[in-house]
Formats: sequence, structure tokens, C-alpha cells
Amino acid sequence: MSNQPISLARALSSFEALWSPRIVTRVNDYDVRVAKVAGEHVWHVHDDTDEFFLVLDGELHISLREPGGERTVRLPWGAVFTVPAGTEHKPSAPSGAAILLFEPTGTPSVGDRHEEVPDHVDATTGHALDALEAPDA
Repeated sequence: MSNQPISLARALSSFEALWSPRIVTRVNDYDVRVAKVAGEHVWHVHDDTDEFFLVLDGELHISLREPGGERTVRLPWGAVFTVPAGTEHKPSAPSGAAILLFEPTGTPSVGDRHEEVPDHVDATTGHALDALEAPDA
């Protein structure tokens, strides 16, 4: 990990792939990941960890299947939301978005249990981000 500041704008501009998070840095045993998203992800569950979302650009929708039924949370730019461990959820971004995720290192992007993964979704534990040490934004 870099010991220099990292520009999130520059990190996001360094790749084009959707639903393919990049690890920006680590905090203790957690990854800080950024991703570009558009369209729909898959219904999935992280059995043992919460999943934190921060919307950096655009709007993210997160559908949740909870004991009381199904609901969708809409997150505009600047909003944060945490999906509790064990909650089935499906992120989507009809008009596209950029997000920051905070989750334990090694957490799969499609959770521990999930629907069939379509070709446009990268089943990964995060990809390394190329060295981007000079802050520009």
C-alpha cells in the first residue's frame, strides 16, 4: 500500500471495468475499494460481515430482502449505507455510479451465497490499483 495520498478521482479514471472493484488502500484488516457500476449486480449475501457503501458519483440503488419484506434504498451522491451481515441484497445503478466500499480483506464481491454471476459482474476479492501516489483532485 502507498504511504502517499491517493486521489479517488484519479483512481477511478485508471480503469473502465464495471462491477470490478479496485483496492485503494487497507485499514487494519479491511479493504477500501472503489468501483464503477451500471445496471444490475446479483442478489447475494455476506454471511459474516456488513458491507459499507459510499456513493462518490451518480446514484446507487440497493434492494434488500429483509424479514419484513423487500425494499429498495436509493443512495444519491454523498450518501452512505451499510448492509447488515446476512442480509440478501442487490445493488444497481440505472444511470451509472462510482462507489467506495469498506469491507474485510478477502471478501468476495458476490458474497458467500449468490445467484448465477452474469458476464458483466466480476466475481473478485478486489483488484490491485496501479500506483497512483500524486494527488490531483
